[in-house]
Amino acid sequence: MYLKKFQAKELVDKTPREITYSVAVEDTIELFVNKLHMASILATPEMLNELALGYAVCEGIVKSCNDVKDCRIEGKVIHIEIEPTEHLELWRELRSSGCVGVRWDENEAISVNSDTIFSTDAIRKSLKFLESDIYRQTRGTHAACLVNIRGKCAVKAIDVGRHNAFDKVVGRACLDNIDLSRHFILSTGRQSAGMVLKAARAGIPLVATKTAPLNTGIEAAERTGVCLVCFVSPDRMSVFTHPERLRL
Repeated sequence: MYLKKFQAKELVDKTPREITYSVAVEDTIELFVNKLHMASILATPEMLNELALGYAVCEGIVKSCNDVKDCRIEGKVIHIEIEPTEHLELWRELRSSGCVGVRWDENEAISVNSDTIFSTDAIRKSLKFLESDIYRQTRGTHAACLVNIRGKCAVKAIDVGRHNAFDKVVGRACLDNIDLSRHFILSTGRQSAGMVLKAARAGIPLVATKTAPLNTGIEAAERTGVCLVCFVSPDRMSVFTHPERLRL
């Protein structure tokens, strides 16, 4: 179950009444890579295989899903097996020291290789894909969608965390052998460097969101070749980086 019911007292014009709320559920998912504990992820407990694969790619543990030899789920624990490399130890060391996402430019060369040009109409029309029943019930979830050049949604994921929704979309796309360089990702969440770098590592050339960027997100998008489009609504959008990826 990904929803739980809770009672609350609602005050309307100072008059209390009992009301039942549907609340989104989050669980702690433990991720192990080659038997090493890599992360504790607070996430909606569904699409865990996709979450694991997407996390591994989007956080730079592996270069592609093909590098993952095995993925198994035991309750709320995920075990991934990859080829042993010094890169894994370096990644773990950087993550534990807090450097990932801060000093990424010193340790990792990321550049999105894609000649895909997207239309602004496809981005606007794709906003409808972000809607979900669980959000309408709880107001406590994020959504991410992978959309092709024709504006068709290829993958959609819902999660309590914006990062997790991103990872789940990428993981599902890897399982379905979808060419990420021919799609953009649409998100309900703010775009920090951590979010933009997920897309860049996966080879996604454009990130769009209904909400705002952070300065780190803009800087990361500029340096990795990601077109960052924010404040998307039916009648406007703001293109912060690499407008050459859009047919304006």
